[in-house]
Amino acid sequence: MVFPPAKAESILAQLLLDDQLAVYAQLLQAAEKNGLRLAIGGGLALSAYSGYMRNTKDMDLYVVEPDQKKLIKLMIEQGFAEYNAVEYDPTWSYRGSRRGFIVDLLWKMLNGRGAVDEVWTSRGWALTVRGVALRLIPPEELAWSKLYILRRERADWPDILNLIFAQGPEMDWERLLARVGEDRPVLTSLMSLFCWMCPGRAADLPEFIWKRLGMELRPPAHDGPLIDRTRTTLFKANDWFTTEVW
Repeated sequence: MVFPPAKAESILAQLLLDDQLAVYAQLLQAAEKNGLRLAIGGGLALSAYSGYMRNTKDMDLYVVEPDQKKLIKLMIEQGFAEYNAVEYDPTWSYRGSRRGFIVDLLWKMLNGRGAVDEVWTSRGWALTVRGVALRLIPPEELAWSKLYILRRERADWPDILNLIFAQGPEMDWERLLARVGEDRPVLTSLMSLFCWMCPGRAADLPEFIWKRLGMELRPPAHDGPLIDRTRTTLFKANDWFTTEVW
């Protein structure tokens, strides 16, 4: 069992205020009309896929690189102003604000490991919130985009752990492994932590991934608890892996 799309729509309806959704909807609808390829990532996608809710006043839009200049032009036409209050790197992103709501455009990963392609913008869930169509980036690319964010001031590994708990059994692990490529030891480290925290849930994942990750000698135990709360408590993480919302 995985976290269902119907619940995802309900969560996004809670997170997106009417005024906020109206600003985003105008941009998304104009982008679709112009044939621009994009999808939603970040905290909104994480909340939708996992039920691990992240309140956010911005929207991360992943756009196929050849379409990014057209999308920036469209944002300016709609009244978005460049948002410089927080520094950003214009070589892979653009940040605009309208009526107090921020949109981050991203067409490359911040470390240069990959660029947004049509898989990012076509294979995620298609949801509807108050009549507005919302396309998410896939969970595999969402996990990949967050894998390298492990810094003193910010760490996204908790996001990935919750995402895998919610969607892992149905994720395309072959594609995720291919995306990660030579950085597979990073994913192995994350999955070792996941197995330790959620041994029962780890046992629901495809068996082949453990050998591919170099973990064939310590695969998850099928008789382990779904979530080991004696371990998550050590991280003050008792709000992670919330099965109650399923």
